[in-house]
This record gives sequence, structure tokens and C-alpha cells, in this order.
Amino acid sequence: MLPCSLAPLLPCSLAPLLMSAAIRFENVSKMSNVKRELKLSVIMPVHNEAHTIRETLRQVQTVDLEKEIIIVDDHSSDGTRKILSQIADDEVKVIYHDQNTGKGSAIRTALQYVTGDIVIIQDGDLEYDPADYYKLIEPIVEGQASVVYGSRFLGEISNMHLLNYIANKILALTASLLFFTWITDEGTCYKVFEAGVLNGLNLKCTGFDFCPEVTAKVLKRGHRIVEVPISYRGRSTEEGKKIRWQDGLRAFFTLIKYRLVD
Repeated sequence: MLPCSLAPLLPCSLAPLLMSAAIRFENVSKMSNVKRELKLSVIMPVHNEAHTIRETLRQVQTVDLEKEIIIVDDHSSDGTRKILSQIADDEVKVIYHDQNTGKGSAIRTALQYVTGDIVIIQDGDLEYDPADYYKLIEPIVEGQASVVYGSRFLGEISNMHLLNYIANKILALTASLLFFTWITDEGTCYKVFEAGVLNGLNLKCTGFDFCPEVTAKVLKRGHRIVEVPISYRGRSTEEGKKIRWQDGLRAFFTLIKYRLVD
């Protein structure tokens, strides 16, 4: 705060402005302290990401937050496992699946090792930017939300295939209509949760059905999803993108399923 003894010495037009700036600075400082106190758990399911995993991990490691990085290799066969075996960082824990069981299964495995207060899902393919972590966790840190989604459609998108764009729009609209809310990006990778919320969902997913299941369950339990704009650079099938049109169809029916059952 601005010292009271200085306020009378300032011109009337400047005093309120400087007092306001001092208050904002104090609030930012408090926010920074909270960020340092809370621990972020980064869950990273990977499968055959040998070309991108090093750079993805480097970007996550540079995020200046107290964190743990839990990588689950879903039985890669392209050299990813060898790369992961060479990691020497106390922040990073690597778990290996004996067989390929899917993204949802990898996330559920990682949840068993989470010790943080906030959990974020991170793909290993460089489509998403870990520099967005700060604004993604802010609504949870400030007590405004328990679930935050990074919306590509509120931010910047490059290289998203038209069919993927349409499918994502349909899924977001479906989730909004089914659960009487409004979200713009149901299928985003960047989903952030208070750890207790995510652990309490009793997830059943094995593959890409993680996104619709977790979306349906948090909304059905009354949690409001706060969306934050993020940047996104899509990759092609040739570059290793794994999701297919069948996964979009499965996501549609998964949303409907969990509207009806739990």
C-alpha cells in the first residue's frame, strides 16, 4: 500500500491513481506467493512421441512453478521409452505401461502418483504451449473455479484440419446442450482441476474418451468450467496425430452416456 504520509503531498489527480496501482501491486504479490505455495501436478500421457518429447518436457520444465511431472509411457515402440529412461530430474517421474491401453488409461495410472494441489493434462506433441500454465491455474488459485479448460477457440489456432474443427464445435455444442451450460472447447487437452475434484470422478476411460467423460462428470456434479484462451498449433497425421473420426463419434456418445448414467 502507498504510505499514508505521502498521500497528502500528491496532487489530487495523482493520489487515487497511485493508491490504486499500489493496491494492484499488493494483490499481484499475494497471487505470486500463493502460486509458490501450491504444487502443480503435470500429467503427461505419451505414446510414440520420440520426435517431440524432449522439447515438450523442456518447455514444461521451464515453467516457474512448484511442480511434479508425471509421465506415463503407454508402451511406445519408436524410441520414446529410451529417451524417457535417460531423464535425470527430481521433478519428473516416469511410469511405463506393459501394453498400449490408451490415453485415458495412462491418465488414470498417473493419478495414482499425484501429490499436487492442482492437476493439468499435457500432451507430448508440442500442439500446446506450457507458457499458458500461469493463466490456466489462476482461476483456481484465486478461488474462482475448481475446473479450468484452455480454449483454443477463444485463443489462437493454427493448422487445425477442417474436419477436426467441425468435430470440436459439435462436441462443445453437445456438451453445452446436455448439461445446460456453455463451453467452447470440450476436446481441449489443457484441462486443469483441483486435485480432489479429479480424483473424485471415478473415471472409467481408457482412450480418447477421457475428454467427454471428465467433462460430463464435472458438469453433472455441478462444477462450473471456466475457460481461458490458449494458443494451439495442430499437427498432421503424418506428424503423428493419433485421433481419428471414430474417436469423435465415440466422444459424442460418451457425453450422452454420462448424461444418463454415472
